Amino acid sequence: MKSLRLLMLWLVSLATLPVVQAQVVTAQPTFFTATDQVTLTFDATQGTGGLKGYTGDVYIWTGVITDKSTNDSDWKAVVGTSFSAPIAKEKMTRSTTNANLYTITLTPRTYYDKLAATDKILKLAMVFRGANGSPEGKGTGGKDILVDVAQTSALSVRLTSPTTGQFVTKNSSVSVSGTASAASTLTLTLNGTQVDQKTSATTLTKDVTLTQEGSNVLKLTATNGGVTATDEVTVFVSPATTIAALPAGAKKDGVTYLNGGTSVILSLTAPNKTTAYVLGDFNNWLADTKYQMSKTSATDNVNTRWWVKIDGLTAGQEYAYQYLVDGVRVADPYTEKVLDPNNDQYIPAVTYPNLKAYPTGKTTGIVSVLQTNAPEYTWQVTNFQRPSKLDMVVYELLVRDFVARHDYKTVTDSLDYIKRLGINVLELLPVNEFEGNESWGYNPSFYFAPDKYYGTKNDLKKLIDEAHKRGIAVVLDMVLNHSFGQSPMVQLYSSNSPWFNATPTHPYNVGTDFNHESDYTRYFSKEVIKFWLQEYHIDGYRYDLAGGFSQVQKTEATYESVFDQSRVNIWKDYYAAQQAASAGSYAILETFVATEEAKALSAAGLMLWGKMTTNYNEATMGYNDGSKSDFSYGYFKQRGFTEPNLVTYMESHDEDRLMYKNLRFGNSAGSYSVKNLNTALARQELAAAFFFTVPGPRMIWQFGEVGYDKGIFMCPDGKYPGDDETDPKNYGKDQSCKLSNKPALWDYYDNANRRRLYDVYRSLIQLKKDEPVFENYTSFTQDVGGAVKSIHLNNTDQNVTVLGNFDVKSATVNPKFQKAGTWYNYLDGTSLKIKNTDSTFTLAPGQYYVYLSKKVAKPAGTVLATRNERAAMALGYSVAPNPTSSVALLRYTLPQATAVQVTVLNLLGATVRTLPGTGKQSAGAHTLSIPVENLANGIYLIRMQAGEQQVTTRLQVQH
Repeated sequence: MKSLRLLMLWLVSLATLPVVQAQVVTAQPTFFTATDQVTLTFDATQGTGGLKGYTGDVYIWTGVITDKSTNDSDWKAVVGTSFSAPIAKEKMTRSTTNANLYTITLTPRTYYDKLAATDKILKLAMVFRGANGSPEGKGTGGKDILVDVAQTSALSVRLTSPTTGQFVTKNSSVSVSGTASAASTLTLTLNGTQVDQKTSATTLTKDVTLTQEGSNVLKLTATNGGVTATDEVTVFVSPATTIAALPAGAKKDGVTYLNGGTSVILSLTAPNKTTAYVLGDFNNWLADTKYQMSKTSATDNVNTRWWVKIDGLTAGQEYAYQYLVDGVRVADPYTEKVLDPNNDQYIPAVTYPNLKAYPTGKTTGIVSVLQTNAPEYTWQVTNFQRPSKLDMVVYELLVRDFVARHDYKTVTDSLDYIKRLGINVLELLPVNEFEGNESWGYNPSFYFAPDKYYGTKNDLKKLIDEAHKRGIAVVLDMVLNHSFGQSPMVQLYSSNSPWFNATPTHPYNVGTDFNHESDYTRYFSKEVIKFWLQEYHIDGYRYDLAGGFSQVQKTEATYESVFDQSRVNIWKDYYAAQQAASAGSYAILETFVATEEAKALSAAGLMLWGKMTTNYNEATMGYNDGSKSDFSYGYFKQRGFTEPNLVTYMESHDEDRLMYKNLRFGNSAGSYSVKNLNTALARQELAAAFFFTVPGPRMIWQFGEVGYDKGIFMCPDGKYPGDDETDPKNYGKDQSCKLSNKPALWDYYDNANRRRLYDVYRSLIQLKKDEPVFENYTSFTQDVGGAVKSIHLNNTDQNVTVLGNFDVKSATVNPKFQKAGTWYNYLDGTSLKIKNTDSTFTLAPGQYYVYLSKKVAKPAGTVLATRNERAAMALGYSVAPNPTSSVALLRYTLPQATAVQVTVLNLLGATVRTLPGTGKQSAGAHTLSIPVENLANGIYLIRMQAGEQQVTTRLQVQH
């Protein structure tokens, strides 16, 4: 019996039937085998309607369901390699008469060329999308679109309407139509009683009135020469909906747990719907009038909620459930846990122990979970004091790529590393349920459920609690610009959604665009905001794509460059709701709006992301042309803010790593090359000195403190797709691996030069947090536009002067010390007596100083090699044997050809010997003999000048 009939019989037994609509995809011919040519027609107005009215090219994303597939989501032989980068053979042809109709003609056996010859094709599986993967068109409820493939050319029959059943009211008339592959006697029955028959026909159409409440089975039989084929669907006749107010004390949405743990009230917002049921473990997943939901209002859809009370539950037991709304099965949008038939199997037990099994064979799609008398987490920190904005040092972290086990528990175990660095705000990339497992999290579908790929809800609570124990606030990245196809709110409406726009309002949207002028969206967003603050004790949010929170249509040119008062008003409203839920919590917007709008948002108390990646990276690479390497805009007052509401960063999840570009594209002069690893790391120290000493919140991306150098476009195999290393302009053109896993390189901390960078970060962070001058400064000046940069801070107790040379050759600078006297180099502990505040310094390339007028101790345990020691490590500079009585061998490696001079000095600094055989030398390893027979016993300095670099080591002569 053909697969559609088997599928429909299964759906009949479940009574979980989707809403019937015009077909999203039709096939011509209707009946075709894997070796037949077929034309598929996609109607963009049907299903989710995501491509309705779209004017760009439309592509199919398709695979097949075969006899090797485990379920209808297990696609095989998927065409192409990337959803967001379609190939030519996937392009659809737009109709010349109807711009919402698209066709493609193919022969399954040859089009799906990754199939083995023995694979049996049962169905074609597909969705549709624009050229970059968005927008997207799917089946009703956000489902994959499936088209049956006939297994034989013998007689076949199919009910084409209703396609997969529907819910109707009693005495409704349903239009039934069917077709056969050959002229036959076609007989239509309703619940076993014949209602129509045609002879020598290939089609049958009949309007049928349904009077029986519950399941009604429509069966079409084709008979031809003793051969019979059948197909059937079920239509469910729903009793009239009861109108009743939501019980007192019940939540407006989601689960209300009643005393005793044996009863719950379920509530769902779904305006303009006709019927709603609850299916679940408690009723064997069958539609039943006992579980039909009441509606709160007969006339006012704005306040329409559906609800039902369920009794007889076992306290402490988990129950899976779904809503069945006008035949569409969806999970609860407010659920705190979901079960996923496609992705849960890849979650290891060590990450999520005793995960409830999915109810396979009883339903399809995402299901929600409730549990009465669930174990509560006992909070240990209940009076956490959040860091002031001026002291904030944020660590942005993606759980998936920070620890190999990708779980909250291992991140918790790593908190001491983060605390030791001096971090006081931990920002987690989105942790609420998103599509699939491997993700950055910016494709959300459930907003109240922690993603199980990272662990349990109580694991997350413990992470937050343990962070608070260590003085670290926790901020969640929250995505309320859009939602994705697994979201119940997306699935419930293909048009006229109470939450979403039919078309995005801005060009950077992905998924389905929220309408933040809608009362429904405002209510939902505020519930999300309140939930995590109160249930998980978090300390605030970083809001993704905050520039999209407006109904004003925008282009790339106007997205953030034009003042939008409505966007300001929306954010003020959300910020007020957030402060009402948790006073003093942080609200950080990922938005880079025009200056006046940014000032308005800042004045309202909202913080804004301060992207300075290009500026810092240009400088660390050694390019200092004009404004591209100017740091001044990283200071909040430079932007006209009166409050420290600018979260400035050199790196973020969305930007490339500074170290990668240093090593790949760094500048050079003589023997000094930024492409040298240790030189590049030293320049990251230089950047840090001009980053952490600027007043205001700072943010770093995970492992930036050890010079993480894997590019953002790197694939899991370590390669960069489409990258032409000979031409920097080609870098990043292929971004297909941008979201791919990146290695967690914890061994970097064991490398001496990387550990030094960590300790420089650590020392500067402590200085920033502990010294009052960075909070209560009477003046702050910066000269950070050229290659040589300086910063000055003052208050009555402390003066700070930061100097640095971002060039690749030596430079002269007037430090402009604020006063004469003794100044202390914070990072190496040396001091400097200044008599003339107008004197000049010569700085080697990459050289920097952080001078304080009052001595401050570095954090205990920091290991900060001197500049000379770092240069020695970079050149592999060594002398042996040491001590020696006759000859010592000097060994070093030059990264490129340069002039070299080696001298021997006594401890008074006088030159006692200049070694012959130096001058211009080639790149590579070198050895030089140092004769000492005629030198007196004692300690001597062996100094080498290699281009712009100078390095010195000690040699003991002992006859």
